Amino acid sequence: MTMAMCEPMAALTMKAFEQADLNELVRGQDVRLLERVGPVVLDRSVTLDLTSVERIDAAGITALLTLYRNAKDSGHCFTVTNASAHVAQILAIVGLDRFLLSHNAVKNPQYGPRMQRPAA
Repeated sequence: MTMAMCEPMAALTMKAFEQADLNELVRGQDVRLLERVGPVVLDRSVTLDLTSVERIDAAGITALLTLYRNAKDSGHCFTVTNASAHVAQILAIVGLDRFLLSHNAVKNPQYGPRMQRPAA
């Protein structure tokens, strides 16, 4: 598997949600995110700022994967940044931290490397 390297200055940084009351990337909110960011990843590389996102579920993860795949298919990069410790942990559990989290994403040493933690 080859990984494309993105130029930091080439990526557009977008906030996941502008309104303060939207702090979850869950079923229902995923559609809003895809409508807003989906067209942009087809035209350029995007770094999605997750500062306001405190919770993510399977629908949110699927939305992030869709954005990543669409960006990659269009020759662009898609990453997320400023993930809370909880969101970063969820992304690590499902293995998305390796290619979605940007270099300045929140890292929490409490969780350690994924493969060295017990499954239960």
